[in-house]
Amino acid sequence: MSVPIPDSRPFFARPRAVLAVATLCCLLWGSSYPSIKTGYALLGIAQHDVPSKLIFAGYRFLIAGLCLVVLALLLKRPALALTGRQLRQLTVLGLAQTGLQYVFFYIGLAYTTGVRASILNATTTFFSVLLAHFIYRNDRLSPRKAAGCLLGFAGVLAVNLGGATLDFAFTLHGEGFIVIAALVLSAASIYGKQVSNGMDAMVMTGWQLAIGGLALLAGGYATGGTVGNMSFAPALLLGYLSLLSAAAFTLWSLLLKHNPVGTISMYAFLIPVFGAALSALFLHESILEWKNLAALALVCAGIRLVTRAPK
Repeated sequence: MSVPIPDSRPFFARPRAVLAVATLCCLLWGSSYPSIKTGYALLGIAQHDVPSKLIFAGYRFLIAGLCLVVLALLLKRPALALTGRQLRQLTVLGLAQTGLQYVFFYIGLAYTTGVRASILNATTTFFSVLLAHFIYRNDRLSPRKAAGCLLGFAGVLAVNLGGATLDFAFTLHGEGFIVIAALVLSAASIYGKQVSNGMDAMVMTGWQLAIGGLALLAGGYATGGTVGNMSFAPALLLGYLSLLSAAAFTLWSLLLKHNPVGTISMYAFLIPVFGAALSALFLHESILEWKNLAALALVCAGIRLVTRAPK
């Protein structure tokens, strides 16, 4: 009788752990689409009220970041022992991954549906593949990856087709900003992977969220924004959004730290699936239109093809 050999790999490098943790992260991020739009409605934030959207986002990420920093201190992590170089890296990461990305994301989400936004935001995977081609020598754009990117962008085209006339329904401040947010996130994630190699993932995530949140708050208040009536329901929703950000970003950073980018990126196809399903459930948006179903299928197929390990 053979004795099983214990798995000596770190927890976040074990296949079953990767599957469970990555799926949980995608579920949390997918739930943010209906949650954010519900928050707009509860706080009475109008579609054109960009400053108030920035404040709403700023409080979310500042709370999430500070919670992680406090937790890191309680766990004896070096949350305050940061060098000048690390502070500069965290500032750049926070302003890009949390600040700039969510400026585009929150504004874009106000001008499109949660279903469409969740599908369009999945283009992060394809941007990551294209950027990796120019950054990493061992991650070039192969014919298989190129075909996957084409499928993914075909999904973007499909979800933006209009009604029976098949017009192209695309606006810069709606669908366009969601795609720009995906591009910013893919670039920032590659940079974040490099930063995490020399820093604790929880500490890195906490500070970058807090710095990005402060930047969003400053921009929102400086341009006349307000969060309106922060009663129990929107406060509870804000708390949930903060917790999901803290948990998902930390877990995803740990996965990226212990695994190749391509291995983890393959799970990103679950985000538009969860996002579209939850938006349809809680916002009563239509998901059973042919263009939504076609776009989901194309995006998921493209991501799977891009991130599939070569035989």
